[in-house]
Amino acid sequence: MKATDWEFRHRSLLFGLIFGLTFPLYALDRHNAGVAIAHWLGPALRMDTHLVSRFVFGIGAAWLATAAFLRTWASSYLGGEVVYAAGVRTESLVADGPYRRVRNPLYLGNALIAAGLGVMMNRIGFPLAMLATVVFCYRLILREEAEFDAIQGKPYLAYRRSVPRLWPSLWPRIPSAGGRPRWAEGFKAESWCWGFAAAVLAFAATLSLAAFYAILAASVVWLWISAAIRGGAGEAN
Repeated sequence: MKATDWEFRHRSLLFGLIFGLTFPLYALDRHNAGVAIAHWLGPALRMDTHLVSRFVFGIGAAWLATAAFLRTWASSYLGGEVVYAAGVRTESLVADGPYRRVRNPLYLGNALIAAGLGVMMNRIGFPLAMLATVVFCYRLILREEAEFDAIQGKPYLAYRRSVPRLWPSLWPRIPSAGGRPRWAEGFKAESWCWGFAAAVLAFAATLSLAAFYAILAASVVWLWISAAIRGGAGEAN
């Protein structure tokens, strides 16, 4: 079932609510998911659980850095005005950069964000955040695909047949269309995501929740400010 018009316009708010509702689930279970994973892996690897937990949080930071790079790469081709538009922009088909390997790199980035932030949640919040993010991403994708099918027609159908929807190919599936990335624009649009990666990395290095929440909060505030400067309502892919 594809997302409604309201859901698409407010997708940034809804993605934020997913994390805003899953982080507080510590009220139901006080066990951190990353530490729980470490307690499971430590004996199996015959390693100190404390050391393994730092490694798990480091992996979370790596997932977030991967998400940030992927979203930055995609935004450098689309431009922030398209990535953060309130509606589907169907006037042109971008088939360069990451779009040669996966049709929805921005939504793949969102799934990686859920995986990276998930290690900071509890054992209930992590799987719920992952499930909700993936389901919502697919509903948004179905909506976008329907509009591209209606507007672009055969070119988009050929693109769909060549490039996977959400699981990326290691190699480009289509020739380059000759587009040039605008990396400065990409980093500007996705700087908040790099902040998320920095927040988890800071926790992995210091085990300081204060540092984690301070950097995370600053990144969220910057996302809101940049959306206001851009003139939008903070709607992100």
